[in-house]
Order: sequence, then structure tokens, then C-alpha cells
Amino acid sequence: MSETRRPDPKVVGDCVHCGFCLPACPTYSLWGEEMDSPRGRIHLIDQVINGAPVDDVLTGHLDACLGCLACVPACPSGVRYDLLIGAARAQVEEEHRRPLRERLLRSLIFAIFPHPARLRLMRGPLYLYRRLALDRLMRRIAPRLALLARLAPEPRSLPDSGIPSRGNAQPESLGTARQAGSLGPHHDAGPRRAQHDAPHIPAHDDAPHDSAHVSAQHDTDRVSEPADAPQRPGTARPHRPRGRTAIPERTPATGTTRARVGMLTGCVQREFFPEVNAATVRVLAAEGVEVIVPKRQGCCGALSWHSGRDREARGFAQDVVTAFRDVDVVVANAAGCGSALKEYAEILGEAPPFRVVDVAELLHELGPVAERHPLPLSVAYHDACHLANAQGIRTAPRALLRQIPGLTLHEIPDAGMCCGSAGVYNVLNPAPAADLGDRKADAIAATGADLLVTANPGCLLQIADAFRRRGGTPPRLAHTIEVLDRAISG
Repeated sequence: MSETRRPDPKVVGDCVHCGFCLPACPTYSLWGEEMDSPRGRIHLIDQVINGAPVDDVLTGHLDACLGCLACVPACPSGVRYDLLIGAARAQVEEEHRRPLRERLLRSLIFAIFPHPARLRLMRGPLYLYRRLALDRLMRRIAPRLALLARLAPEPRSLPDSGIPSRGNAQPESLGTARQAGSLGPHHDAGPRRAQHDAPHIPAHDDAPHDSAHVSAQHDTDRVSEPADAPQRPGTARPHRPRGRTAIPERTPATGTTRARVGMLTGCVQREFFPEVNAATVRVLAAEGVEVIVPKRQGCCGALSWHSGRDREARGFAQDVVTAFRDVDVVVANAAGCGSALKEYAEILGEAPPFRVVDVAELLHELGPVAERHPLPLSVAYHDACHLANAQGIRTAPRALLRQIPGLTLHEIPDAGMCCGSAGVYNVLNPAPAADLGDRKADAIAATGADLLVTANPGCLLQIADAFRRRGGTPPRLAHTIEVLDRAISG
């Protein structure tokens, strides 16, 4: 197998230059430039196939692509643009030398983001950065690093410090709403299609319950809840140690075991949105799913693969396959991670020994058994690109939200347009990412919803940053699974 991908001339030849992709493309909608559309980029890739150099001009147009893949479902000819842009980026990484500043920034990003332990070490400095109000100074000295810090969520508590976060510098998430004990209205100022036709997920009632064989002990998956969270009337406060609580390696199903899955905890999800992982385990268990969380799991390779860093991505993917060797199904709760997992046959040259499902896809497929309690919420659902376009999953999250009594679901205008997050795009290309984020924030605000729900941590961070710029009263933000968790828990 070749070490690095190359664009396939046959896939390039599938494009008939009809232009149906143009209105779906975020960068074409921003600039109206042909070379910044899928059709134009395919033309540039064809030139490289035929001997043109991988120069600064070509690299600039390819780098400007968000990789949102909105063009793929829009294409009547079924052109696999995802294969072309991924392979072209891999060729750029191998053949083109970027300016020093760009190389240093990319090196920093990929030295931190795919490594949960390093992300964890950043939580303390980020907390101090916000407490000391260093953003204005950093924007003058190192604007890209200031953006990186601003995009990170405010830590709800410092790891193992027991110091609760008391700021509210970004729109409130459901995790913060959980501390307030209310989900009522907020008044504070293809690629890889859905696998519904796959065989039924087997339940392994005879599976070994001692999961110590999966891997060694670690403490990366934690959930934080400030000890000073208000107590609900008529309830006693359970004892909780300050700091974070580990997700068990094995969580049994409630009642009859309907399925047994391994859960990917992710990198950003694990360290900055641990409550999403905790909610995922609770909901799956309530729906009769036994959940295995291998301790020694790392990055899935999504950021590396989608950025053309093929060798790095393969190393991450091989480690994930090893970590999940004892399960038949792996569930993801982050759209980008799930998309990459479903590409493992391409990344590794052979299919992994497990089926991959998004958590919404799995729950929709199994059907509900746990009671849903009413939630009087007005909700806008945002389609994460790597869930809707890369995995073809649009119906399942909406269906799950509609199962909740009292919840009103709103569609966002121009819903298919990317929010501008796109992995690390908003750090590498902050200006167009901010323009797209502002558009998305305006569209969300137009719905009048109290709560914005999506299925990707990058989208939550990007949209939160856009609402900070926009000002006014923002909606609260939550992952789909957090809303289900609240409805099931009552």
C-alpha cells in the first residue's frame, strides 16, 4: 500500500462541471471564486495529475476548502469529492513546503489536539488566561494562539483541583444548565452513508463482565460538577468528591441487554466536554446497551487524516483498532471522529474488525425503551457536516429529539451551510471561519430557540465563539445526547 494517497483520475473524470455544487459550497458562497468551489478545485487537482506543480496557488485554494462535503450530496453525478480533497491534501503535505510560520502553527496544532493528555495539561493555563483577561494582549502578540485559546471552552473545573469555574464567558452549555437544575427557557444576558441496512447489533449476554483485559488503568475520562451547584428543592445532595469522576470501564445495561458496544471517548470531547461522554454512557445503559470504555484508547486520527497527514493517521487508527479488539461495535458521539472511524478501511487498507455507528444512529436503530420525561424546550438542531454529509445521518438525531414530550424542534435557515469549524480550519483560516460562524449564529438566532443542539464538539466551540462576537442573549448549547439524558433522567 502506498504511504501517501494520490487523487484518482477516474474520480476526477466523474465531474461533468454542471455547477450544482456551487451554491452548497461555503467558500464559493463567501467569495464567488470558481477556484474556491468544488468544481474549480477538481480542475486544479486534474492539472496536478497531468503534471502541474503543487505550488502556493494550488495549495492556497485547497487549504481554503473546509472539507465540509456539502458538495457530495448536492452532486447529481455522485462525484466522491471527499476522496479527491483528502488525497490532494496528502500530496500537498508530501510535496509542498509551507512558509515557516504556517509550519510552526500546524506543528503546534498536531502536537496538542490529537493527544488527550496534552489537552488536559492546557486546562489550567486556559483557566488562568481567562481569569487574567489576557486575550487583548495575546491578540497583539500572537493572534492565532489567542484564537486557539478563545475557541477552547471555559473549564468547568480544573483537573483534580476542586476549583469550580465561575465565569460565563461563553454561551451556556447544557452542562452549565445542569448545574442550575433547569432546562427551561434561558433568560440570562457519501461518502459513508448511515448503516441502517447493516446486520442487527448482537447482544452479548454471555460476554465476560470483567473488562480488565481490555487495557491498563488510566484516568482520562472524567466528569466535573461543581460542589457548590444549587440543590433542587425537596432533594438531598449526594456526596460527590471535588474534581472529576471517572467513567467506568464497563457499564452494564439497565434491564435486558439489547447490545454491547465500545465507546470512543475522543480527544477534545474527552478533555473539554467530559459531560457528553458521561451522558452517552448513561443514555446507552438506560436503553439496554452494555458500554465498554477501553482505558488505553487515544485519538482516532480524524484531524490527521482529514488534513492529509496519512502516516500519522494510520498510526492512530491502528492503536484504536487494538484498543477495541474485544468489541464488535464501536459507538462515536463526535461527528468528525465517527466519520474517520468509518473510513478505517481506506486509512488502514482493510476493514476494521468492528462496526462503527454514531450514537444517534444506534439509538434510532434500536428504538426507545426508557421513558422520556417532558422537557418544555424550544430547540434548534444544527447538522454537523461530518454527521450529515460524511455519514448521511440527518433523520436520526431529529427523531430522537422529537421523542421528548414538550420539546419543540426548529429547523435552522440554510441548515446545510457549514458553521466554519471544520476540524482545525477555524484556527488555520480564522477570517472565513469567522464569517461563516457569524452567518450561522444569525441563522440560529432567527429561530428564537432557547437551546442549540448539535453532535460535534468543534461546532459547539465555533458557534459559541460566534455568539460571543455577536453579543446579545445567546441560546444555551448542548450535545444531542445531553438532552436525551435529561429527558430520561427526569
